[in-house]
Amino acid sequence: MLTTRFIIRSLYCLSKKPFHSLPTFHDHRKMKVNLIPLLEDNYGYLIIDESTNVGAVVDPVTPNTVLKAISDAGVKVEQVLTTHHHWDHAGGNEELNTKAPGMTFYGGDDRIGALNKTVSHNDTFNIGSMKVTCFETPCHTSGHICYLVEGEGADPAVFTGDTLFAAGCGRFFEGTAPQMYRALIEILSSLPDNTRVYCGHEYTAQNLKFAKHVEPDNPAVLAMIEEVAKKREAGEPTIPTTIGQEKTFNPFMRVKESGVQKFAGCSDPVEVMKVIRSAKDKFRG
Repeated sequence: MLTTRFIIRSLYCLSKKPFHSLPTFHDHRKMKVNLIPLLEDNYGYLIIDESTNVGAVVDPVTPNTVLKAISDAGVKVEQVLTTHHHWDHAGGNEELNTKAPGMTFYGGDDRIGALNKTVSHNDTFNIGSMKVTCFETPCHTSGHICYLVEGEGADPAVFTGDTLFAAGCGRFFEGTAPQMYRALIEILSSLPDNTRVYCGHEYTAQNLKFAKHVEPDNPAVLAMIEEVAKKREAGEPTIPTTIGQEKTFNPFMRVKESGVQKFAGCSDPVEVMKVIRSAKDKFRG
C-alpha cells in the first residue's frame, strides 16, 4: 500500500508545486505538530495533544487549508495562536472565525483580527493537557508573541513567528536591537536545547547564505547548507530546527561569539545584533 507521504511527494513532483513544501508531521511524544505550508513561503501549524485529542492552530492565514488539516487529523480545535498582526499570519482570522465560530483567538496586539484573548509575557493556558507559555518578543512588530508548548513526557516546541527563523531573525520593523537581543538571547536561548523551533517562513536557505558570509569557516553552517539543499531539492521543509542547533549556526543567536563579533567589528553583543541585522537587510547573497 502506498503511504500518505509517498502520495503527497508524488503529487508535489508531478504537479506545478501546489504548495511550496511538503506537509509534514512531527512526533513530540504525547504531542504532535502538523506543519501546514501556506501562501508562497509561510507555515501554519496544528498542535495536537494526543491524550485528549484536542488541538490548536498557529497563524492560520488560509482558513480552508487549515480547516482541512484539522478535519483530516480528526481533532477538536477551539484555539488559535497568532504570533503577530501581519496579514500573512493573522489575515485568515476573521474568515476562520466565521467558518468555525466559537474559537478563542490569542495574541498580543489589538491589530490582530478576531482577537478575543489578549496575552502578555509569561501568561499561560492549556491545549488539552499541554501547557502554553506566552513570551513577549517585540521588535519585528511591537506586539509579537512566541508560544512555548510543553507537557509531562512531551518534547517542547516553540512557535516563533517572525522573531526567530531557522538561521535568521525577523526585520526590526517596529523595534530595536536591544529588544531582539532580549528575545533571542535572554528568552529563547534560555529554553532547553531540545526545544524544537517552528517559525513562520521557509527562509532557511537564504538565511544560511548570510550565516556563511558572517562565519565562512563555521562547520555547523556548512553542514546545514548541505542538509537544507537536499531537503529543498526534495520539496521538504527545513523546519523544525532546535534551539541547540540554532546556537551553532544562527548568527543572531551567536552575537557573543568571537567570529560574529569579528564580522561586526565590535564586541558589545547588542551592538553586534544591530550591525549584523543591518548587514542582513542589505545582503543579496
